[in-house]
Amino acid sequence: MTLDVAELAELSAAVGDLLADTCTEADVRRVLDSEDGFDRALWARLADQGVLGMLVAPEHGGLGFGAAEVETVAEETGAALLPAPFISSSVLAVALINAAGSDEDKARLLPGLADGTTIATVAMTGPAGSWTPDGVDVRAGADGTLTGTAHYVTWGHVADVVLVVARTDDGIGVFEVSPAAPGFDLSAATVFDPTVRLSTLTLTSTPARRLGTACWAAVSDALALAVIASAGEQVGGARHIFDMTVSYLKTRIQFGRQIGSFQALKHMAADLLIDVENATSAARHAAAEHTDASENTDGAIALAGFTCAEAYHTVALHAIQMHGGIAFTWEHPAHLYLRRARTGLHLFGGTRLHRERYLAAKGA
Repeated sequence: MTLDVAELAELSAAVGDLLADTCTEADVRRVLDSEDGFDRALWARLADQGVLGMLVAPEHGGLGFGAAEVETVAEETGAALLPAPFISSSVLAVALINAAGSDEDKARLLPGLADGTTIATVAMTGPAGSWTPDGVDVRAGADGTLTGTAHYVTWGHVADVVLVVARTDDGIGVFEVSPAAPGFDLSAATVFDPTVRLSTLTLTSTPARRLGTACWAAVSDALALAVIASAGEQVGGARHIFDMTVSYLKTRIQFGRQIGSFQALKHMAADLLIDVENATSAARHAAAEHTDASENTDGAIALAGFTCAEAYHTVALHAIQMHGGIAFTWEHPAHLYLRRARTGLHLFGGTRLHRERYLAAKGA
């Protein structure tokens, strides 16, 4: 099911209103030092609103939405700096089950992901963080066990189900692993961004269950939706910190004038606005192309992959400069957005890979 423009606006407003009440800066800071790193009560409310089951088919308790709806909601979660496994569980993991799983796999796994009682993550890349087939480090043995390491596993510490991408004798496969399985070792990674938890997974002859017979194409399909969701979050975050900066320029007085009246700052703000608008167009275009299954989908997603990540980082970096010394302090929220922006430069392929894919899609 695909929503029209008016319905997308209503969806955005509904999610935005919920997050405005439950995911304020104070709420974000409160959960950063908690064991889980996110608010499970808010997670349940997002499930009740249907956010966690957007990509889940109605027969499994979801809404049956697609890329456009995911991107719309992601703009709101990015603006609120939502610290939760939304992309890792509700987008990447669900999309991978949709693409790789059998009907039985879907019936068994998707209902819990839609109602929020189960959290999943995906482990697919080795230490290089390439998010490509060559970067897969885990190997499946003939006995069905997995051995190897996966890095940059998002929200692995709260996952009830871990989907592992591994090499097999017949190519790349997708496997389901329980965190309670023998040989399963998950260690927290040191992160620059405390709102996105990362882990390193080491598997040693760990029992696993293969999902369907899918190959890398299924993983690629899931990654495409994750990139679109990340682009949406980056757009939402960039727009929020830009608006925050413009508001500051209008109220901060220096030398007897609003600093926003200084021409140099006007020019900087105008340039940043262009970055925000370009990123917004790229993210929404990628979602629309994916929804339409256009022949230009790959190029549009790659374009959003580097455009939105780089725009967010540029806007956040300059916003801190335009705020002055206050934005460098832990008490100010600007640095939290910069941290999230820097994380987005590398996850799910990174800007260099997306740029290369864009050129390849254009035949350059």
